[in-house]
Amino acid sequence: MQGEQMENLFNNLKSLLQKDERLISEGKLLKNKIIELALKLDKELIKLLLSNRKMEEVFFIDIDGTLIFDKDKFVKFVSNKQFLPDSYTAFKNKIGLIDEKGEFISEKKEVVLSWPYKDCVLEGGMTKEDQKRDEIFWNEILAPDEISRLFDSKVFTNAKRIDAKGEHKFGGFRTDENGDIKDNLIIKGNNLLAFHSLKKRFAGKVKLIYIDPPYNTGGPQDTFTYNNSFKHSTWLTFIKNRLEVAKDLLREDGFIAITIDHNELFYLGALSDEIFGRENRVGIVTIYINPKGRQHERFFAASTEHMLVYAKNIKVAQFNKVVLDEDKAKTFNLEDEHGRYRLEPFIRARMSTLRENKPAFWYPIYVSKDLKDITLEKKKGYFEVLPIKNGKEFTWKTIPETFKERNSKGYFVAKKEGNGIVIYHKFYEQQVLKNIWIDKKYFPEFQGTQLLKKLLGESKFSYPKSLYAVLDTLKIMTGKDDLILDFFAGSGTTGHATLELNKQDGGNRKFILVEQLDEHLEVIKERLGKVFEYLSGGDFVYLELLKWNQNFVEKIQKAETKEELKNLWETMKKKAFLSYKVVVKTIDEHAKDFADLSINDQKKFLLECLDKNHLYVNYGEIDDEEYGVSKEDKKLNREFYKG
Repeated sequence: MQGEQMENLFNNLKSLLQKDERLISEGKLLKNKIIELALKLDKELIKLLLSNRKMEEVFFIDIDGTLIFDKDKFVKFVSNKQFLPDSYTAFKNKIGLIDEKGEFISEKKEVVLSWPYKDCVLEGGMTKEDQKRDEIFWNEILAPDEISRLFDSKVFTNAKRIDAKGEHKFGGFRTDENGDIKDNLIIKGNNLLAFHSLKKRFAGKVKLIYIDPPYNTGGPQDTFTYNNSFKHSTWLTFIKNRLEVAKDLLREDGFIAITIDHNELFYLGALSDEIFGRENRVGIVTIYINPKGRQHERFFAASTEHMLVYAKNIKVAQFNKVVLDEDKAKTFNLEDEHGRYRLEPFIRARMSTLRENKPAFWYPIYVSKDLKDITLEKKKGYFEVLPIKNGKEFTWKTIPETFKERNSKGYFVAKKEGNGIVIYHKFYEQQVLKNIWIDKKYFPEFQGTQLLKKLLGESKFSYPKSLYAVLDTLKIMTGKDDLILDFFAGSGTTGHATLELNKQDGGNRKFILVEQLDEHLEVIKERLGKVFEYLSGGDFVYLELLKWNQNFVEKIQKAETKEELKNLWETMKKKAFLSYKVVVKTIDEHAKDFADLSINDQKKFLLECLDKNHLYVNYGEIDDEEYGVSKEDKKLNREFYKG
């Protein structure tokens, strides 16, 4: 009977929702649209549900005569696979990652604002060892109804041009004839919010996004390294928020490469399938990074990590023909206007390619006495060359039509060898790109940590990527004038790899790096400065998102005493944008209770008081005197956003 009641409820709800034209396409109800309007508390949808007594009973709660819409229950009901199973083509083919509440990750509108970097600590449930660390990092999760101005374009400030000699006054962006910015950029600020500012100028212009996000590596599968209370579904939402915007920045022929270890590999893959399309998954590369294996593992000692590669549109995206193996690369010792090449015999001398097996590939080639003219046309005084070796009749590697087309481009060379003439063809630099990378150049210990230490004179960063893992990815997926983005910049390996590849092939690629932590940014600036030194040139433009509530976030996190936090609260009351949930009078009335909290709980409370929509200053309010934006910064922003 319960099953029949559920089926009747399904059918009644379908009939009711069909009355709203917004929810119908080609005669079918749109599940995702229904969920979207429910999460937004759409008035028309709520009125429609209230018009049916049964829906009122099921999806509304009566509190002292006031009906409250239970949107969570409604969304969960609509998300049930038995409801509208065929209503949305894209939906029915999805795996559908769900969180611990059984809700689809792809349909959640929550935003995870921040997440610890690899050498940060999450507050809560820390071990004694963790408590000795200076850096405490709270992740922020915002519900849909808490988000208003969060994704508006932000004001940039503190612009500098930095090269091997240090910082210089910013004099404007370099642009091309189309007005596109042609500078390397490093942006300080929350990467999700920086993304939404970059969209204004760079949407559809990035050829490759290479990221090395937090791996969410821990013990049991539901943990983060330093705190066992954080669910991996929160991590997935954090990644989802950023990948959705990343997709908008990619060119139609662009790629995204995401490195990850085994802990979140399957979940990240399923999520990426949903965002970029399973049909656009190019492959998963396994990279051998640690011959000793990760120490102190209970079971397998991990020696590899993975790189997921997706195309924006696999129908138009293409890999470059490149050689990653250094020994193979040395064999391409010749070069012409088409690139580096080596000469290979044009004859295909195998038992399977005997003349009788492939007669279409048997034909004479004619060569002039000076060996400069090679043709299929029989000419007086020319040598006739046939694919014969050791008395056996084999074949050429192509049919005559293909030979003729390639010969017109100068792809063939004739040489006298012994008593005869041998035809060679130009084999241009390329190799089969395998999905297992095992070369020692990919070991982070030597080409990451030690390389960085050699550049900077000391170890200033934990777990930098191997320069060559990034460099080879760029070789495969970018051209000489392309734009590369890394929004988990870390130690700046992607910027370094971009400059190194430009040096190797004479390219003019540009990078955009986004990073939030001061100590990481100092490493990046120092590292790239050293690279500019040995390259004898190069620079980047450094920008920061103009902070407002973010100033208070940082001061709260750095505070060492309760007295500092007490004074900060007084300043916050006057200058910060506080959450709509905060009643200042009530907090002040309970000042003693606040004082009795531990310093970490006080920090957590004050962080929750801040309105996260106002972490940075919005570009739309650049002329508001309250923010005190300088004339120089106004000029900078108008130049940036004019595109």
